[in-house]
Amino acid sequence: MSKLGTIGARLHRGEIAYDFVGKRKIWYGISILITITAIVGLAVRGLNMGIEFEGGAVFTTPTKMNVSVAQAEEYANKASGHQAIVQKLGNDSLRIQIAGIDTGQSDRIKQELAKDLKLDPEKLAADLVGPSWGEQIANKAWEGLAIFMVLVVIYLAIAFEWRMAVAALVALIHDITITTGIYALVGFEVTPGTVIGLLTILGYSLYDTVVVFDSLKEQTKDLTKQTRFTYSEIANRSINGTLVRSINTTVVALLPVAGLLFIGGGFLGAGTLNDISLSLFVGLAAGAYSSIFIATPLVADLKEREPAMKSLTKRVLAKRAQAAAGEDLAEVRATAGDDGDDGAPAVVGPRNQPARGRGRGRTSGKRR
Repeated sequence: MSKLGTIGARLHRGEIAYDFVGKRKIWYGISILITITAIVGLAVRGLNMGIEFEGGAVFTTPTKMNVSVAQAEEYANKASGHQAIVQKLGNDSLRIQIAGIDTGQSDRIKQELAKDLKLDPEKLAADLVGPSWGEQIANKAWEGLAIFMVLVVIYLAIAFEWRMAVAALVALIHDITITTGIYALVGFEVTPGTVIGLLTILGYSLYDTVVVFDSLKEQTKDLTKQTRFTYSEIANRSINGTLVRSINTTVVALLPVAGLLFIGGGFLGAGTLNDISLSLFVGLAAGAYSSIFIATPLVADLKEREPAMKSLTKRVLAKRAQAAAGEDLAEVRATAGDDGDDGAPAVVGPRNQPARGRGRGRTSGKRR
């Protein structure tokens, strides 16, 4: 068995563990800091909305253009007066998109671009996108997201309990906020592919969370009938028991997405892959983080507020204190026995005193 597999087996059996729940305040602080950074990025920089949402025109050149991306971008900026986005496609053609222009402006810009690129205007394909279409997509996306959240809360409340539903909802909002904040800070364009990626990562994040919740539900059956573990300790065992599985699932999912983002979009220059790959990459990582460090510790916090769990915690701590006191007393007695003379116990009492008037001065205690 591999070293990671051995560690996973020991984590599952409870032989080793890391105190995720006990250090939850640290994770909460890290998450709050990241979330504030994301919100500030959204407020200051805002999202770079694609042409599908703002409206505009897309111009596509013929294949094998002898014009660089930077030069084409300069031509497009001069012709339109707007910030243009130029991408090189797989067949060496150029895709030039300019947001915020209407049909009249599109015709004029097409003529100027064709002149600068030394092309016949008829060979420069132009597609006009209206802003109403993008607004419709955005509204449908928000509606889908709201319906998804409601269904998730209802399902988790029925399958598990309302506290787990609340924790899962907080984790999902956490993942969406961080992903959109990264988009704002990086400046990547938001397209319908980005929306698809955002909706996809919610499923992955929810999967990791439900795996831990299922283990937690199984281990907390009849929890109040024992006095060995508190709810938080069982929650921590559930995280450790599924930790390697969560890591393996996340890594396997991240590898192809990283290939799209860093190799396809970065090294090979296929910029059209960035819109969906970045949302998937950031969202998958954030989802794995939130399922381990946010969702389950938050459930433990909510459960520990219940009177039954408070009573259980008191009983567990009282039993441990009693056991510790017993061990300390046994250790004191053992130490005292080692320090006594001729093996006689140093701690004496009525049981250690010889019986008076029985066989005094005789070799045996028999009466004559």
